[in-house]
Amino acid sequence: MTEDIVAGVLRQWQQVHPGLDTGPMAVIGRLNRCSALLQQASDAPLRRAGLTRPEFDILGTLRRMDRELTPGRVARETFASGAAVTKRVRQLEERGLIVRRPDDRDRRVSHLSLTDEGRDTIDRLLPEQLRYEASLLDGIGDQRQEELSTALSELLVVLEGRLGSLLE
Repeated sequence: MTEDIVAGVLRQWQQVHPGLDTGPMAVIGRLNRCSALLQQASDAPLRRAGLTRPEFDILGTLRRMDRELTPGRVARETFASGAAVTKRVRQLEERGLIVRRPDDRDRRVSHLSLTDEGRDTIDRLLPEQLRYEASLLDGIGDQRQEELSTALSELLVVLEGRLGSLLE
């Protein structure tokens, strides 16, 4: 098997600091590197459709929840700041993909929903995006993908439990 870039970094640290436990770096370094590479590669179909990943996430959230949502709820669902969601909502609204409706009782609150064009866009793009993401994982068999998914889920639960309150 070909050595990944993190293995070389770990080896270098072992030469400089023999006996140093680089185990956490082995996991987190590889996760960070994979995340960066996947982010670059997996956004290609979105860019072709004229969307950014965060815009796609907003459209996807509105579609999968299939009801009106406040910008605050969209921010929580997409792990984005309120300011970032506000900016993206404005852009998506200008493009006719979502509509904002003021709350009947509180004019400071708005409710977001997909337009027909927005629904058509996400329904067309999601299968294409999933096929593309599947192609990125082609080098890993189905069983290993499931094992990796399970292990990452376990890590996510641990991190959400430990870091969740710090991020709010």
